[in-house]
Amino acid sequence: MDGYLLLHGTIVTVDGQRRIIGDGALAISGTRIVDIGSSDRLVARHPGKRVLDCRGKMIIPGLIDAHGHAGHSLIRSVAADTNALWMRIVTPMYYHYVTRDYWYADGLVSGLERLCAGVTTSASIITSMPRSDDPAFAINHARAYSELGLREIICVGPAGLPWPQSVTRWESGKPERHAVSFEEMIEGAESVIETLNGTSEGRIKVFLTPFTIVPSVEPSNASTPDWAVKLTENDRMQARRIRETARKWGVRIHSDAFAGQIRMAWQDKENALLGSDVHLQHCWGISHEEIDILAETGTHVTHAPPGRSTPIMEMMARGVPVAITSDGAAPSRHFDMFQIARSAQSTQHILHNHDRYILPPGKIFEMITIDAAKAIGMDDEIGSLEIGKKADIVVIDMRKPHLTPNWMPVHRLVHQVLGSDVDKVFVNGKILMEDGIVLTADMHEALAFGEAEAKALMERAGLQAHMHEPGWGQLQRTFTEPVAPPFPPQV
Repeated sequence: MDGYLLLHGTIVTVDGQRRIIGDGALAISGTRIVDIGSSDRLVARHPGKRVLDCRGKMIIPGLIDAHGHAGHSLIRSVAADTNALWMRIVTPMYYHYVTRDYWYADGLVSGLERLCAGVTTSASIITSMPRSDDPAFAINHARAYSELGLREIICVGPAGLPWPQSVTRWESGKPERHAVSFEEMIEGAESVIETLNGTSEGRIKVFLTPFTIVPSVEPSNASTPDWAVKLTENDRMQARRIRETARKWGVRIHSDAFAGQIRMAWQDKENALLGSDVHLQHCWGISHEEIDILAETGTHVTHAPPGRSTPIMEMMARGVPVAITSDGAAPSRHFDMFQIARSAQSTQHILHNHDRYILPPGKIFEMITIDAAKAIGMDDEIGSLEIGKKADIVVIDMRKPHLTPNWMPVHRLVHQVLGSDVDKVFVNGKILMEDGIVLTADMHEALAFGEAEAKALMERAGLQAHMHEPGWGQLQRTFTEPVAPPFPPQV
């Protein structure tokens, strides 16, 4: 058969006219959408295709998660009760206790979660603070996504200060300590780019991802004006080397940024990690001056709710493009972009004096489809259902109690649909899930492998100390002893 013909569904195109087609049809040939319109017109035009009856179902573009973390799925909930120390606990774990097999296992588990929730394209940063010294980590993670049939953007780049960074590699089960310089991190990132970028029929891409755009200041929070003053030599060197490397390989740049960093980065306009080829996550607490810099440079911003003091309304009002992301999946997050988008909307409603008129459903849905595609530079290929675009398509079964009656489809998508309502998923014209069943992997086998790797990591890293009881009967969590992060193994 020559492709697929989806008939009798409600199609939310997110095209230039934002058409919603009742009793709609969509035709797929090869990797692309070749026709879209009413069922009565398309059925006669496309004989020979496999017909999929989508009565009572909604057809939407594949969802896009432009910022998440590889590795997090298999440590979810660990240290969730000690948020202030979370990075100090997980970063040493990622730098000293993970094995190469761990990354393939995490790729399978995170990829399956995303696939089952209709996320067809996602960005995955290798660990919390990026680790590029062992290219096998990124290669193994991408291998899992490739086998599942998904699109993945692997994000690798230099860690934050200090340089060199201490890492431990596990060879044949034995830990070996190494000191990795900044240049060695760049070399590792280049190896990943050379090996992966554009592979699997173009489904796997690599972005260059330093931990933050200005490494000398606070790496995970806003920096005050008395601290974020001038670029250091390390700041300028990182920006220059990232720009040189991105130009050399023709790849985009992704990083985190917080208050103070955007203003500082703009002091070196030639190499600043800002511009239309960059998307920045978080941007907590940024100033009006920094919003103006983002708008002037055309830099994209991605936001994971609640996002603390991220001024997303002010940014969008001044022309800064903003998309919604998961920042998943640890310590207590997930990859269900429907629920995440709903959380983003409700957070803004509450923050803006219970103003329920801001960020209506249509805008929210754009922020996980076409706006997210623009953030990653792929809006010419994905993010909407249009003739000529890649056939990345999700079908949602609306025949559920919480989705009845089936009307006002975009409101339904943002207010009630769950990832578990996804019925079918196509990527590149290939069907990956049908009738809620994944076709490209043995789900139980993959999850069992992930469970085993997670438990092995728990033993190596002593993570049991960060698995707390749930606080039965407590109105506020208390502890009997100070919580300390794990320490690197002695070798």
